[in-house]
Amino acid sequence: MNNPILSALLGVAVGDAVGVPYEFKSRAEMKRRPATDMTGFGTYNLPPGTWSDDTSLTLCLADSLTVGYDLADMAEKFVRWRDKAYWTARGDVFDIGRTTSESIAELKSILLKKQPELLRSLKDFASEHDNGNGSLMRIMPLLFYIKGKPIGEQFRIIWDVSSLTHKHIRAAIACLIYLRFAEYLLQKQPKGIAYSQTQSDMRVFFTSHNISLYETQNFDSLIADDIRNLTENEIESAGYVLHSVEASFWCFLKTNSYQEAILKAVNLGHDTDTTAAITGGLAGLYYGVEGIPSEWIAQTARVADIKTLAAKLSNVLI
Repeated sequence: MNNPILSALLGVAVGDAVGVPYEFKSRAEMKRRPATDMTGFGTYNLPPGTWSDDTSLTLCLADSLTVGYDLADMAEKFVRWRDKAYWTARGDVFDIGRTTSESIAELKSILLKKQPELLRSLKDFASEHDNGNGSLMRIMPLLFYIKGKPIGEQFRIIWDVSSLTHKHIRAAIACLIYLRFAEYLLQKQPKGIAYSQTQSDMRVFFTSHNISLYETQNFDSLIADDIRNLTENEIESAGYVLHSVEASFWCFLKTNSYQEAILKAVNLGHDTDTTAAITGGLAGLYYGVEGIPSEWIAQTARVADIKTLAAKLSNVLI
């Protein structure tokens, strides 16, 4: 029987691993020598199947949810990843974004001072400049905790979890859009219907929760319009959260298999591992484990551990 948690976690990890060797390559470079398979070495000179911080933090969040919803426990696991290589692919933290690194240092300070209540007020100190894709890349496991809840409650939880590394409302809205779409995919909705339902939900949410036009207009390409109508040249693929959520929807909606979606994401260039990880979460959930190339899964680091974690989380949340 297909396990959607395993499908999502492997979707993230495998996509991430396909993207790692190409990180920072320009789109022009990718056009000249496109990714066609899972490879190794490249940017970080690491073996095939090595995933990055995207998957590490995704697995830390999934691991934390096995003991319940607890921001302090999530924070502790993020600190353990950064400082002690917890949930790394091969025992090494080789890729960490500036905002994520600074935020985890802040989490460590809060935990050392034994002030876990401060974790709920992190969003009060948001900076518009801190809208990288570092919370979006790890948010997928939260789907299985928030599914079925009213959208307002979902957003409150998402913003708290996003704020552990990325405090701004824009990052949290991107995560909400992503998980709302994923929830419809989890319900086995066809991808086009899932997308239109997500757009409808978000339009109502923006109005009912008085989200400012300054913020909502950032999401026009995704919510007010149709992301599928954009050309590749109109899709950005660096580290800005808005661009990452757009790219993940575009790659997923414009393709017809997990493999095709991941290769499209990687061949956009720039933040290849993260774009592919975020896209991979959606594609893994939609196509299932059986839709992920078995030869890619076989090469991916710590698959047995990911399967064990998925089973453990399934016992708690499914």
